[in-house]
Amino acid sequence: MLNITDKLIDKIKAVGNPTVAGLDTRLEFLPESMRKNAKSGEDVAKAITEYNCNLIDALCGIVPAVKIQSAYYEMYAHFGIYAMYTTAAYAMSRGMAVMADVKRNDIGATAEAYAAAYLGTTGYDYITVNPYPGYDGIKPFVDACERNGKGIFVLARMSNPSAAELQNLDVGGEPLYMRVGSLIEKWGSGLIGEHGYSAVGAVVGATNPQEARELRNRFKSVFFLVPGYGAQGGKGADAAAAFDENGGGAIVNNSRGIIAAHMIDRYNGMSYVDAAVAAACDMRDDLAKALKL
Repeated sequence: MLNITDKLIDKIKAVGNPTVAGLDTRLEFLPESMRKNAKSGEDVAKAITEYNCNLIDALCGIVPAVKIQSAYYEMYAHFGIYAMYTTAAYAMSRGMAVMADVKRNDIGATAEAYAAAYLGTTGYDYITVNPYPGYDGIKPFVDACERNGKGIFVLARMSNPSAAELQNLDVGGEPLYMRVGSLIEKWGSGLIGEHGYSAVGAVVGATNPQEARELRNRFKSVFFLVPGYGAQGGKGADAAAAFDENGGGAIVNNSRGIIAAHMIDRYNGMSYVDAAVAAACDMRDDLAKALKL
């Protein structure tokens, strides 16, 4: 039976592009014509939703998925949450996979409530999850994945520089991120799909390619969400370390480099929509070259 990761892999193959466009949408990314009347929280949320939906229309045949960073919506209170859900629903209607970057977790009933909120029948395809509470906190999310045909990406080796302060600590002769990888593999062992990958995946940054390669070589059934491409310095050659020998097993996020490409010198003079399309195509080509596809 196909799981959510099988479906994501099929979408990636259909467009030939293992890219997820991160909708970390800030008001300052919008052109002046869309910003000038955005005075209230409700106005801002409407403008951001319009911006996102226009990008989704342009990108849905080029990238297979979007990742919505909840922080940029929560800052506008309930208006922003409505924009987040509206954006997700629109992306799904255009055939895209939708990830909510919420990094939630807790223990017991609270974790169950988070799982119901984000992985219920009206929720997202995937969410990001913090492993720190251990299995007590992870089990409600895994159960929701199995029950509702959803997926999670558990933080393993993140892309920010200070992540090493904790994630590279020695734990019984191996770094903590490797121990977390072992747990992720175990937690997802009952949700492996036809393509050989589990619905329980891992967040593995492109900015640490050697560590990503070690994780990839060891955990064959764990699908990777790879942040750090673009504004954080990662390139196709770095992200390639997270992929398997067939050029699969991972999807690479790019946020500002796509949705705010019109603010980058390379795409100067283009509309935000045309610049996003050009940037997504450039990233597709960069990854294809690095993966030798």
